[in-house]
Amino acid sequence: MTAPFPPLAHHFTPGAAPTVIFLPGYASDMSGAKALALEAWASRTGRAYLRFDYRGCGTSGGDFADQRLADWRDDVVAVIDAVAGPVVLVGSSMGGWLMLLAALARPERVAALVGIAAAPDFTDWGFTTDEKMTILSEGRIERTNPYGPAPTLYTRAFWSSGEALRLMAGVIAVDAPVRLIHGMADPDVPYLRSVRLAELLRSADVQTILIKDGDHRLSRVGDIAMLIRTIEDLMS
Repeated sequence: MTAPFPPLAHHFTPGAAPTVIFLPGYASDMSGAKALALEAWASRTGRAYLRFDYRGCGTSGGDFADQRLADWRDDVVAVIDAVAGPVVLVGSSMGGWLMLLAALARPERVAALVGIAAAPDFTDWGFTTDEKMTILSEGRIERTNPYGPAPTLYTRAFWSSGEALRLMAGVIAVDAPVRLIHGMADPDVPYLRSVRLAELLRSADVQTILIKDGDHRLSRVGDIAMLIRTIEDLMS
């Protein structure tokens, strides 16, 4: 570690650089299958690895309802500043949006990016017009959560912050190697979003990996093996 670590719950596995940092999706945390599988891989192979919870998520302090996309971007940047050497950011869903924002903020530190069903700009395309109007008028909406018992909350503060940080209106000035893994059966983030993202990234070293029967989470044994191979290929 270099700078003091921000007040966020985290687990750090020391090892060889670059440090792989896992960025969870919206309303998720560092205890998911992909985050833990990467930790086990890092331990086996002697790689530096970090998983953490954004503020208001998991076991980090703060109220989830108070958080904005910009706050979580700042958490990622602070974590990058707290570790030594280059980093590889692995972003799942909304984490894929945050990895892009962090790469723009710290281009000299980011060695590579790996998106898993990356969802930049989902505050735009991920909500119906009626939902957007409800968020603006009532300050929040709740959706049925297909991955857990509690509904998923979206607030006006988060949505407005996301709208201010949209990236996909033009060229995205990221020059690091990028790998975008996406399931073609993803019900939440259409895989063509990754195809379009690949077009907009300025880097010439961009590959899109489509898994025909893959869902949104891509947490099956074969999906995680693909993720690990992708990271290892980037590092080699």
